[in-house]
Formats: sequence, structure tokens, C-alpha cells
Amino acid sequence: MAKNISITEQIRQIALETLANRPEGIRYSDLKREILKVNSSFNPNTISGATWDLEVTYPDEIYKPDRGVFRLLKFKENVATQPDEQPTTTPPKTSKKKAIKEEDFYQPFADWLVNELEECTNAIGLGGNIFKDKWGTPDVIGVRESKRSDIIQFPTEIIVGEIKTDTNGLITAFGQACAYRIFSHKSYIVVPNNSQIEDITRLDTLCRQFGIGLILFDNQNVEDPNFEIRVRAIKNEPDMFFVNKNLKQIEDKLFK
Repeated sequence: MAKNISITEQIRQIALETLANRPEGIRYSDLKREILKVNSSFNPNTISGATWDLEVTYPDEIYKPDRGVFRLLKFKENVATQPDEQPTTTPPKTSKKKAIKEEDFYQPFADWLVNELEECTNAIGLGGNIFKDKWGTPDVIGVRESKRSDIIQFPTEIIVGEIKTDTNGLITAFGQACAYRIFSHKSYIVVPNNSQIEDITRLDTLCRQFGIGLILFDNQNVEDPNFEIRVRAIKNEPDMFFVNKNLKQIEDKLFK
């Protein structure tokens, strides 16, 4: 960059270049990190001062689709079609992606609940219509029980998860996760990490308000979904009538 350009202008130019390569937009904190990658000599406070109101500095180029997110105006209309563009350029990968089923992630998430998040002592993939209820059946259900070696015994808890591989089904998934709270102590929604930033931001806010857990994952990698917790579920007291009604149908699988 030319020496007669101020540091603030240098930072803003890098920000514009970064946004040009991010059609989906970028969060404020991530933008700061990207700028530092380009020039680590910049003072973080100077970066903050130069970028916190980019939509005001460049009203004809930048807008905020959601809180804390910047995006170029030229991407405003076509961002929704972005996920469909990449597969068309790589036909071989498209066929592999279509072969991946939502059910393929049930057991990996069940294992993650037990081994990584440690929310459950046992968890299984479910899905389908096992509960034969119009309110739905969760994709994954787990149980958390005290061990005989525990000095303090705690009540049994039921944890459920609703997984969506389609980024267009996030609202439906959230509604299902809310409905499952009637028979579970904790309910999680598991959504693709390549969902639009504003969708994830809204889910994050709703999940915190309703006590639903939010998990992001790689919906194209069954072998390593890379589940990442965004919001931890808050314990809820379910209706024991519905707890017993539903669990009676799977007690032989869930309780060892």
C-alpha cells in the first residue's frame, strides 16, 4: 500500500478486500482477525476504531444483515443462492454430497453427547416416527444417570437432539426442538455450520431465550462432523406423563 495512505485507510481497504471474498458476510470479530493476518503490526484498538461502523463509512457498499455482521451490498440479493453454486462446478463431489443422509449423523451425534459433551451416559439414534406422535420424534435421545460409584446420586435426565442437514429447514428444526422439551430435560438443535450467518445469529438468540442448545456441524463430513457447541441447553422440568409415555417405547434400547 502507498505510504501516504493513513493506517485507518489501510485497515478499511483490507476490510473491503476481505468482504469481497466473503459473499456470505463476516462477523466483526472475525474481520478483525482477518485484518491482523494481513498485517500483524496493526494495533487491535486502531482496527476496532476503523471498522466498527463500516456500514456508516461506506453506506453505498456495505450493510449489516444482522447484528455484528458486515456484508457487501452487491451480495445482498444472490447470497441465498450461494450454497448451490459450488456443487455445480464440481459434479463428482455433488453426487457424494447427495448420498449423505441426515440419518448418517444420528449415531455420531449420539456418541458426541456421551464422549465429548458428557451430557449423557448413553445415547442412541432414533428418528422416524417411533413415538407415533404428531409432535414428532427426536433424531437422537440420550439419558444421563448416576453411577453406582457417585457419592451424590442425581435424578435421571433425558436429553434429545434434532439434526438438520438442510440449511432451509432451520426454523422447522427449532420448532421441533421446542416441542421436545415437553418430555426432555435438555433439547438441542444441530445445524450445518455453513448456514447463513444471519440464520445462525437468530437461532443463537432464540436458543438462549428458550433454553434450547445450539450445535454447529459439518454436514458434508460423516466421518468427522466436527460438532461444535454454540449454546448449551438449559435444564427444563418436563411433564413426566409424556416422559414415561415416550420412553416406555424405547426403554430396552436406551436404558442399559
